[in-house]
Amino acid sequence: MKEKKEQRNKRQIIGRVDKADFPIFNLEEVLVKIDSGAYTSAIHCSKIKEENGVLYVIFLDKSNSGYTGEVVVFNEFSVKKVRSSSGEAQWRYKVKGNILLFGKKYNTEFTLTKRSKMRYPVLLGRKLLNKKFLIDTSLSNESWKLKEKNNS
Repeated sequence: MKEKKEQRNKRQIIGRVDKADFPIFNLEEVLVKIDSGAYTSAIHCSKIKEENGVLYVIFLDKSNSGYTGEVVVFNEFSVKKVRSSSGEAQWRYKVKGNILLFGKKYNTEFTLTKRSKMRYPVLLGRKLLNKKFLIDTSLSNESWKLKEKNNS
């Protein structure tokens, strides 16, 4: 019991929302929502095109902070069946990427989807969160505040 408590104490406390950088995708200051109900993380894409076994992606759209309009190319990707919170199943592309939180880079998988009508273009799921973070829903932007503090 004591060992589990020590493990929990070593985890970083993250709030319900934050801002993050995605180095491989060349995105900075993107709004993210912590979603312990989702297994895999998801990221909004304005364009997704598969051609000759290569995936071409434009992350976010002009209304999102961090949008670059840059085409990111993936030679390695897969397709995954995902069930939304409304119970609807859909097939999505899945790519590997990384996210910078609390000054540390985490490698994880992201499903690619259209989230243009959603407030947060990125959802961070349990696959990333488990054994690394504790969620305190009364907090927000904890990682971003630390980054701003370290940059000043």
